[in-house]
Amino acid sequence: MRSIRARLFVILLAATGAVWLSAVWWIQHSTRAEVERVLDARLSEAAQMVSSLISDRRIDVALAGPLALDLPVPATGSDYSRQLSCQIWSLDGALLGASASAPSGRLSPDRTGFADSLVDGEAWRVYTMVNEDLGVRVMVGDRLTVRERLVSDVARGLLLPALAILPMLAALIWVSVGRGLAPLDRMARALGARTAEDLGPLSMGPLPREIRPVGAALDGLFARVAGAREREKSFTAFAAHELKTPLAGIKTQAQIAAMAPDEPTRRQALARIEAGVARTDRMVRQLLELAAVDGAPGEGGEITDMTRLVTDVAQEARRLASEKGIRISLGRMPELVCRAADPVLPAVALRNVVENAVLASPPGGEVEITGAMEDGRITLSVLDRGPGIPDTDRRRVTERFFRGANASSAGSGLGLSIARAALERLGGRICFQARPGGGEIVRITLPCARTAVPPDERSGRKS
Repeated sequence: MRSIRARLFVILLAATGAVWLSAVWWIQHSTRAEVERVLDARLSEAAQMVSSLISDRRIDVALAGPLALDLPVPATGSDYSRQLSCQIWSLDGALLGASASAPSGRLSPDRTGFADSLVDGEAWRVYTMVNEDLGVRVMVGDRLTVRERLVSDVARGLLLPALAILPMLAALIWVSVGRGLAPLDRMARALGARTAEDLGPLSMGPLPREIRPVGAALDGLFARVAGAREREKSFTAFAAHELKTPLAGIKTQAQIAAMAPDEPTRRQALARIEAGVARTDRMVRQLLELAAVDGAPGEGGEITDMTRLVTDVAQEARRLASEKGIRISLGRMPELVCRAADPVLPAVALRNVVENAVLASPPGGEVEITGAMEDGRITLSVLDRGPGIPDTDRRRVTERFFRGANASSAGSGLGLSIARAALERLGGRICFQARPGGGEIVRITLPCARTAVPPDERSGRKS
């Protein structure tokens, strides 16, 4: 693809050339009009001068036979000095006199003023005036070929310098475009000299107004990449730390089980190993879900039956809840549907909220899930009877790996952050509210799809 500099040069040169050609046409046109006006004025002045000479009797038209007239036009050394021709006619049509350069035929018809005529096969421009006192008609003219040559010479004298300037103008345009694009060259060199670790703002001094948006966009991109890299580093560090803790515990319990002096000690160590493996398995699953959520598309796509989804998530969570003797119940639940490009996102969000509620609930407690639809949005509420979220932690509970004061030891600090990320992809949100009498209410809000699930499809799923 042609470079920006070459494109700008071609565009500017074409625009300048168009203006230049228009100027050439205008100069030629105006020069021709001006020269013809001046020459016409010269014809008129010459005719008046001959008429004055006749009136002063410097030219005697009473002599018999045509006179050989010599018009007093000053000699300037130019080819155009003595190109005028003159004829003097009586009013009854007799030739009284003519200049040496005059043609043999009559210069013009009998009408006065300016006229174009063809004499002896040659075009003439003629001015005619009548001297009524003396009864003569004076005609002064010049050949149109001479006029054309004069106009061409004048135009050529004006255009030749313009043609000589055109290459200089092209060179100036090329240099000017290069200087105008110099900030882009500096920006390219600055970007090319950067290392992969340098994500700071561009430091190139003041930029032209047209390039400032590009610089601001690059600085914003660098800031976002730096933030994403920092989050990845923090994510990797936290994940390594969180995985290291249960793995170390599993290793310790395995050593205890291997050296246990009795069966109860061995069983207790194996039970702790099982719990550690379950915690590690849940954390690995959450890490995979978090990576999937970060790269998943958001709104639009397949219709998801949220009513059936709530039932499936509750059924999966009952396995985890049964270990603590916690009951999961479904409250009022109308037919709810949403549209998601990836149907995994709403399931991931709801499952992590429900599991978080199960882990926060005391043994023998209850987790209740209800749903509602209002103003075109779906709201799923998950209620537990745990210790709740302290006010100081409420604003940070959706941060990755954040574990508040009342967090369960089995938690990883990822569940609510995964839920928030998935809901943001879907155009939804998550909010928290203290439950009267203790516990927490977590509400998931999603946009509702306009298209409902077909009745036969709903009945087939319920069966």
